[in-house]
Amino acid sequence: MMTLTPDQVASAAEALLAAEATREQIGLLSLAHPGMTLDDAYAIQAAQMEQKLAQGREIIGWKIGLTSKVMQDALGIDTPDSGVLYDDMRFDDGATIPETRFIQPRIEAEIAFVMKAPLEGEVTREDVLAATDYVAPAIEILDTRVLRKDPDTGRPRAIFDTVSDNAANAGIVMGQERHAPDAFDLRWVGTIVKQNEAVAATGLGAGVLDDPVTGLIWLARRMATYGQRIEAGQVVLSGSFIGPIECPPGTDIHADYGPFGSVRLHFA
Repeated sequence: MMTLTPDQVASAAEALLAAEATREQIGLLSLAHPGMTLDDAYAIQAAQMEQKLAQGREIIGWKIGLTSKVMQDALGIDTPDSGVLYDDMRFDDGATIPETRFIQPRIEAEIAFVMKAPLEGEVTREDVLAATDYVAPAIEILDTRVLRKDPDTGRPRAIFDTVSDNAANAGIVMGQERHAPDAFDLRWVGTIVKQNEAVAATGLGAGVLDDPVTGLIWLARRMATYGQRIEAGQVVLSGSFIGPIECPPGTDIHADYGPFGSVRLHFA
């Protein structure tokens, strides 16, 4: 159910796009619109998508967020969220991220699924594996165009702010390794993430809804409710199994997935 008017949705989308362009965050939408719903938030996300596509951007895939119980409890929700991956968000393994690109970048470690067939609506685990071309180690770059906390009230962002802000999505870096989706038990694929050569986080794929494949089942169902589907050739970031790591200028990141591969990047 939506509570915002079309004009309010358009205005919020414009504000978020301007924040991305100027690198100046806006206030919490959940404070400005106390009655807003997840349908409102996804409408704001979709309004930005329309503008980006009109400007020549291409959709290369989707990200799934808030898949861990800890993060859901922190926001008082019981569902993941999702966002859009655009072509200008893709960085090569080992890339240097310009300091002027993002506002407050953070990273998370994930397993990326690259699809060879579309997924839509009610799908099974077997459907997801059959539609997957390969899986790969990946890092998602997060950024927020909305303040993390309101300076006056101390109130943190709500799920509505995050979803409106394209699920805090900002970039994707995939490792060079490619694996058949059934080559590994993805629940046991783990990573050691080093920040400037010091271990900053570790995690296992099971941290994502007990199985990263489950995220794609959820995403296919959620997208169908908004008339969308996961297309062949698109990449899906299945959800992080570590907490976000702050990446101020000068940060080196190395995510070591053992036999599954690795990913590196540097923030200038």
